[in-house]
Amino acid sequence: MSNITEDTKIAELLNSYDGMKDILISINPKFKKLNNPILRRTLAKVASVKQAAMIGGMDSIDLVNKLRVAVGQEPLVAKSNSIKEPKSNDIPEPNWTKDATLTLDANELLDAEKNPLAEVNKALKEHSVVALKSDFLPEPLIEEFKKSGKKVFVKEIDSENFITYISI
Repeated sequence: MSNITEDTKIAELLNSYDGMKDILISINPKFKKLNNPILRRTLAKVASVKQAAMIGGMDSIDLVNKLRVAVGQEPLVAKSNSIKEPKSNDIPEPNWTKDATLTLDANELLDAEKNPLAEVNKALKEHSVVALKSDFLPEPLIEEFKKSGKKVFVKEIDSENFITYISI
């Protein structure tokens, strides 16, 4: 495998390095969700290291470097001029979020070995706006919803609770 970067997919890491799941979990307990086989087969394929860092509430370069060191690669030098994205609560909540008629819980879906992306897409066939609760920022899901042309807004309740609104 080539050098680990922010763009490296989690599934690529899991497939390329023995014990990578345990390494990730030891770096951040939020990565325990990787024990879920549905998550490994679905979201891990689209989630990058940068997105995983966001889910774990970590700096992406810090995660990259911990992974690189764990597999014997030289750490990267942190970018000194990295631009911080605005926090979701810095953006006013759009009116359409009030039209959410269904709330799904990403953690419960994952515990039931269901794919949150597929479940939200299924729900959007009957509901124009769906709210997705999670104890992590579901960055890979957000990106996939946006790629498919859906409107997305994330409301950060606190550092460990998020509501993601998705609309067709």
